[in-house]
Amino acid sequence: MKEHIRRLYDSAKMYRIDIPIDRETFTNACFEIVRVNGFKACYLRPIVFRGTGPFGVYGGNNATECFICAWEWGAYLGADALEKGVNVMFSSWNRFAPNTMPAMAKCGANYANSQLIKMEAMAHGFAEGIALDTSGYVSEGSGENIFVIRDGRVITPPLGNSVLPGITRHCVITILRELGYEVVEGMVPREMIYVADEVFFTGTAAEVTPIASVDKIPIGTGKRGPIAKAVQERFFAYINGDIDDTHGWHNFV
Repeated sequence: MKEHIRRLYDSAKMYRIDIPIDRETFTNACFEIVRVNGFKACYLRPIVFRGTGPFGVYGGNNATECFICAWEWGAYLGADALEKGVNVMFSSWNRFAPNTMPAMAKCGANYANSQLIKMEAMAHGFAEGIALDTSGYVSEGSGENIFVIRDGRVITPPLGNSVLPGITRHCVITILRELGYEVVEGMVPREMIYVADEVFFTGTAAEVTPIASVDKIPIGTGKRGPIAKAVQERFFAYINGDIDDTHGWHNFV
């Protein structure tokens, strides 16, 4: 949770929003909402935004509003997605060009682009869309980072490809290296996806979700591959406390 709050403050700084609450208080408030609701598992979304004040594009004089949402959320991409994988498409919508919007910020404004990607995919009968950056390289899903496996080597697009530096992305890179896999942050051309042995999404809600097909082309065997399975097992072992957390990822409530 502490890392989520750090990213929240980083995103606010990029958008020049001053948060009138210190990080420790905000973090403790997240813990408290879990306690009060008695959640065994839930999704937390701390939010800050420019609120009351003058109308207009300039928001420097507007008050900063802060709140926290918490709810129980099932499998984001479907009940069978973690095992069977999902069918996705390349979106006609690109991620933002450099120096247009801060892609590294987790901001509601950025998610207007994500909604277009997601809605287009679902309108065509797919579970999710993959966006390219403005140079034509693979960026990410509407709400997920992406990992590509070819000949035992794992590649994930770098932040320069208009990628959100997801916390789950960071955890999965760590897990892959623990498992002995080479992980490279490198440019991924669209066609590499089609000939990959495995492809999977990562995200707070998506967790580790294999991709079964892209543009109706099966990826590998068309179902979860061995590396995605190994990552899932280690990832959920950490989450469930089945193995020691040697990375400081857990915050106990």
